[in-house]
Amino acid sequence: MSYPLLVLSIALAFVVAMMAALLFGRRVGQRRLADDPKAAVDGLGVIDTAVFAIFGLLIAFTFSGAGARFDERRMLIVQEANSVGTAWLRLDLLPAEAQPALRDLFRAYLDARIATTALMPDEAAATQAAERATALQSRIWSAAVASTGMPGLSPAVPSLLLPAVNEMFDITVTRRMAAERHPPLAIWVLFCLLAVVSAFLAGQGTARSKRASLPHLLGFPAVLAAVVLLDISLEHPRLGLITLTDFDQTLVDVRAAMDAAQTPG
Repeated sequence: MSYPLLVLSIALAFVVAMMAALLFGRRVGQRRLADDPKAAVDGLGVIDTAVFAIFGLLIAFTFSGAGARFDERRMLIVQEANSVGTAWLRLDLLPAEAQPALRDLFRAYLDARIATTALMPDEAAATQAAERATALQSRIWSAAVASTGMPGLSPAVPSLLLPAVNEMFDITVTRRMAAERHPPLAIWVLFCLLAVVSAFLAGQGTARSKRASLPHLLGFPAVLAAVVLLDISLEHPRLGLITLTDFDQTLVDVRAAMDAAQTPG
């Protein structure tokens, strides 16, 4: 099963669980009303409000955190594009005969970096592309160090080129770690638990009506399922309904600029 279908299946299961909790809460509330109509609702409003407030805070916490991490991942893509572009431009400081080989390595490296994300959610293919990029890092670094040691080169060239190349490599680790940052599993377990409890309490609140309201039975779970779906998509933008395609284009543009550049010699 593909990841988007898995996410939709989780959302559907969430809706079903919420509806079941609503109906169960309604039945429990009706039994309480039948046993003691007055005592059945005494003091329950305060408890309901407290639970709903905690659940609302948890939704706000998870949603805002997912949005912040999503923005961070977008900005890191731009940072990588800038770092690659800077290192590429500083290759001009090298002698003309040393540039072609390094530029070819840069092109191959950026192709691998673009493929690492473009191939998702095919994890095996994306992993192969990432490994290819890592292997090219060693080759680029060795070639850059050798080129900056050529006779007659300005002493300032190594201090300008090598840090730029190093930054181009470091940002890949930062991006990988940012992609793996997610809330602990306990947060999601608590979220689901509070969602079911809230649905149960909401169902109890409808016990006084003779007939269940279909819009409420469907609307409440559907709204919460939509929030969960959006939250998961923000946490996993390479796999969910929300993507980073627009920002990935910045790396593609840098790659196109490399092809358009005139190679000395």
